[in-house]
Amino acid sequence: MPNADVFAALANPIRRDLLVRLRGGPCAVNELARGFDVGRPAISEHLQVLRAARLVREEPRGRERYYHLDPRPLAEVETWLEAFTQYWDRRLEALDDLLNQEKPK
Repeated sequence: MPNADVFAALANPIRRDLLVRLRGGPCAVNELARGFDVGRPAISEHLQVLRAARLVREEPRGRERYYHLDPRPLAEVETWLEAFTQYWDRRLEALDDLLNQEKPK
């Protein structure tokens, strides 16, 4: 599978939840699959997409496969979001200024 787009990988709520679960440390596939309304094969497919986007890495341990979070590709997302954060900061500051001007003195 060629490298996947980080944004496309994050578009799916199951994949986002898998990343959240992996923040706690490495986890086996069977453990990751618990609590989802989809089967283990679907979870494995989601993990393949995350692996292709370089958001997780796989470590074989005996018969199990453990997955580790690799947050480095999220820097691309953070950079993209920064422009929107600055936009909203400016908008909220302008609103605050306007409301302070209209306060009765």
